[in-house]
Amino acid sequence: MVQAQVANSPAAVGSAVVILGDGTPVISASRSGTSIGIVVRGTLYVFDAGPGVLQRTFEARERMNLGIRELGPVFITHLHSDHTLGLPDLLFYPELGMQTGPIRHGRTAASLKVFGPPGLSAMMRHLAAAWAEDRVIRAQSPMAADNAVASRVNGASVNEISAGMVYADSNIAVTAFDVAHGDWTHALGYRIQAPDRVIVISGDTRPTEAIVAACNGCDLLLHSVHGAEGILSGTDEAYFRDFHTSAAQLGELASRANPKVLVLYHQAFAGRRPAELIAQVMSSFKGPVISARDLDVY
Repeated sequence: MVQAQVANSPAAVGSAVVILGDGTPVISASRSGTSIGIVVRGTLYVFDAGPGVLQRTFEARERMNLGIRELGPVFITHLHSDHTLGLPDLLFYPELGMQTGPIRHGRTAASLKVFGPPGLSAMMRHLAAAWAEDRVIRAQSPMAADNAVASRVNGASVNEISAGMVYADSNIAVTAFDVAHGDWTHALGYRIQAPDRVIVISGDTRPTEAIVAACNGCDLLLHSVHGAEGILSGTDEAYFRDFHTSAAQLGELASRANPKVLVLYHQAFAGRRPAELIAQVMSSFKGPVISARDLDVY
């Protein structure tokens, strides 16, 4: 099947999924660090916060007809740096620097809300400590914007979670499930019930039945993927086998999970082209397959 890329589509009714970063630890001008946004009724829910997430959020707000007005909670799959290096930006800056108006933190609170696996609280404490002097000086500043930054960081809400229902509001319900990501004790995927569809985000994982169970005919499955199978050997091959899912493995998994649309994201190409990854997936899975690009919208 020819790749059917759906990009720059407005969120007419219900939800829109925007790729805020398709990068891996290898990033580039066209691929920011891994992050997925889901927009419902003007609120942007962020899943993973790789480097560049704030810039891509601004670009999505200004260039896409998504109606982004507020930053909702942020959900972290695991604590690898390429999934978390954007957290300081989201912690300090979403209300600043927008010529078209600020992005607010939630409907009623000014603080960032972050959900993720055990260890997240310590990470967020260290981030706050790193800029402790900055916050003290800002809190004493006569500028309202400086005061807001200090208040937001001091009041950040951090929630360490495990598998199960972890969040719900009038827009979405989010269920976390365990995945298998190499040596990580805690790594999560997320199942999101939006008003119009079910969206599943794999996070980083080797093939796991948890994805099949979470999707089970879901509308949209976003799954990380690598193209290194058959190319690498030795310790490199062992790493990908233990930590990630190859395109061929993903095709077999998707044939059982049966999503209406499969989106390949967090793509480690290993010298392969997107079309090659799609072809490998479609050797087993016969549904629509899309290779994600930054700022694509589904």
